[in-house]
Amino acid sequence: MIWLRSLVFNILFFSLTAFIGILALPALLLPVEAMRWVTRFWAQSVMLALRHVVGVRLEVRGWHHLPEGGVVIAAKHQSAFDTLIWLSLLSQPAYVMKKELLAIPIYGWHARKAGMIPVDRAGGGAALRGMLRAATTAVAEGRQVVIFPEGTRTAVGQRVAYQPGVVAIAAGTGAPVVPVATDSGRVWGRRHFLKRPGVIRISVLPPLPPGLNRARMLSALETQIEEETDRLMAEPQQGARDNPVDKSVG
Repeated sequence: MIWLRSLVFNILFFSLTAFIGILALPALLLPVEAMRWVTRFWAQSVMLALRHVVGVRLEVRGWHHLPEGGVVIAAKHQSAFDTLIWLSLLSQPAYVMKKELLAIPIYGWHARKAGMIPVDRAGGGAALRGMLRAATTAVAEGRQVVIFPEGTRTAVGQRVAYQPGVVAIAAGTGAPVVPVATDSGRVWGRRHFLKRPGVIRISVLPPLPPGLNRARMLSALETQIEEETDRLMAEPQQGARDNPVDKSVG
């Protein structure tokens, strides 16, 4: 049954992505708000399919920790789910994403129009300065910059060194940095075809205190995110609440 549900969800996911992507091509000629509405509608449609086809529910904790206005969200990255959910939860997300993704036809066009922030990992100092300029503009516009400080999806139980791009953005923009943990990999594994029914928990932690130097900020981010992720992973799946506390999705 899990295999069949996963197959149906994957078909729906790619069908929705292609259908909405093609149908929304005229939005490339409209103001940026139209494209951001499209991306949020797409993400919420995928989340509904995940909920009703696979049986995945979402629990968001600590939403009150997220400040108003421009902010940097440093999020744990265990699953492709993590790249979708912030499009659904946030009003004006600006993802930091690999430059190569913007070269994908239709998807890349929409992402560029929506104001996502490309980063060329092989581009050196010039690429870093371009990323910082884009992030600074996003924060000045009151948007939420989403970055995955691990730089890649990590399997459950795996740890990798956090990349310094997040602290460069924090220093360059002056925006508060909010650590976020998740256990999404238990339900939607890294590069896994199967999506298992259950609850994905997202824990939004308090912003880091201002004035930390780069080394201390990176260390604090890694410590807080990994420790909270370990706590989430230790909780049983059974008995989890559906959309409790202060944020309802889908």
